Amino acid sequence: MYKFATSSRLRKYAVAGLLLLLAWLFDFNAVYAQKNEVGLGIGGFNYTGDLVRDFRLQNTRPGGMLFYRRNFNEFFSARISLSGGGLFGNDTPPYDPLAQQRDTAFSISVVELAGTIEYHFLDYKENINLLRWSPYFFIGAGIAFFGPHEQKTENYSSTQPVIPFGLGFKYILNPVWNLGFEAGIRKTFFDHIDNISVEDLNNKNFAYGNLHDKDWYYFIGLSISYTFYTIPCPYLFN
Repeated sequence: MYKFATSSRLRKYAVAGLLLLLAWLFDFNAVYAQKNEVGLGIGGFNYTGDLVRDFRLQNTRPGGMLFYRRNFNEFFSARISLSGGGLFGNDTPPYDPLAQQRDTAFSISVVELAGTIEYHFLDYKENINLLRWSPYFFIGAGIAFFGPHEQKTENYSSTQPVIPFGLGFKYILNPVWNLGFEAGIRKTFFDHIDNISVEDLNNKNFAYGNLHDKDWYYFIGLSISYTFYTIPCPYLFN
């Protein structure tokens, strides 16, 4: 009961954080030319958890992303994104005798709505600079919708809060088009992405994992975005 209450509270916090970020995005007023971007990305989703303990490239499943970005100044941006794709994992090759006996697999979909803050390490947008690129770091909050599994092993909610964070790289093609590469990690508070969790002491079928070792998932992809320029009127700042 406590586990479900905690999960519900985390979902409420994640939704509140997304709403606050949306309000900031649309109400922020800065002298910096307010540059808005829309874009899309393609890439792959991956997972680690009870079935897969390390990142396995062969488990990657295709995914995509749509996003809106607001560039506040030379270094900080905020982004709202909607992404989705597949998640897959199995016990092959098994990492211990339990996994060998369990010998199971899963394949589900995931849809994520997230808001993130980006920090660019280099001032790459200034026209006076020769740089046309910059690495960046991002972190934020989101809501993920998992599933469905064919048959749930426990009663749990498939809607869960996540913390997305990671590193990326941006390159300016011209004044309006930008390329990006991003590797993102999603920290979850959830142990049922793979539908494997707590041990059933009454049924020794080996179909269980570690309740205290939460599942993670990842998105790695390329993106392209288009920038809309809004030049502030100088009379507004006199």
